[in-house]
Amino acid sequence: MRAVFGLVLLVGMGLAGFAVYMVNQYMDTQSSELQRERQRAASAIRTVDIYAPSRDLTYGDLLRIDDVKIIKYARDFLPQGVFATEEELFPEGVDTPRVVRIPMQANEPILTAKVTEAGAPQGITALLDPGMRAFPLPRNMTQAFEGELRTSDRIDLYWVGRVGNGPNISRLVKSRLEIISMAPSVVIQVSQEDFADLQVLNSAGSLSLTPVGRDDLELGDLSIETNIQDVLGIEAPVVVEQEEVIAPERCFVTQRSGTERIQVEVECTD
Repeated sequence: MRAVFGLVLLVGMGLAGFAVYMVNQYMDTQSSELQRERQRAASAIRTVDIYAPSRDLTYGDLLRIDDVKIIKYARDFLPQGVFATEEELFPEGVDTPRVVRIPMQANEPILTAKVTEAGAPQGITALLDPGMRAFPLPRNMTQAFEGELRTSDRIDLYWVGRVGNGPNISRLVKSRLEIISMAPSVVIQVSQEDFADLQVLNSAGSLSLTPVGRDDLELGDLSIETNIQDVLGIEAPVVVEQEEVIAPERCFVTQRSGTERIQVEVECTD
């Protein structure tokens, strides 16, 4: 009887120890899971709700409430000028749209730089910054880059022509001018002074463009100028100024010889 009781006691102690072990294992597992969950939460990317187009939009499109949706965006990488509320995007009400200035793709954050103010008119005037003017570029100037240029790209303009009787020159005349429209021709945004300059340059010679890299924020060197002699390394002929030779003064007197009058050279006197 004592043997049976002892056996039961041993089995009971074993089961109790196993139960304690299982409980400890469970607690350790739960603690590890909790720790991992805390680490995941700490490393999770925090997001905010902002507005984005629900479809692709191009220059001149009206941005209405039906064209936008809310997306989640990483808060730490949020670009400047986003719209987080409907009131920010449509301050005058959802019936007053904005105009798209720069093409946008679906799910791309809508930025203040890419749209006009609410209620602005459609057309080229809506794309101009205050005090600026639109200057359309001739097609023959842009066709070399047809299909490559985009709205908001920057370009440099070079002029080729002749000043007076000098040789043809090529000179950088305007730098980092912004393209604001591609329809129907390439239109750049310039100051009033630049507009007047380009009118004169276009009539006196020919203009050509070259795109500027998006990461190139420096203005071009407007002192850049060259001509055919510089390109070919030909030195201009040296003009030697000759001293003016002053002829000596000659003096004459008139004398009679019979019925004739003749001029006789004599020494000049003061």
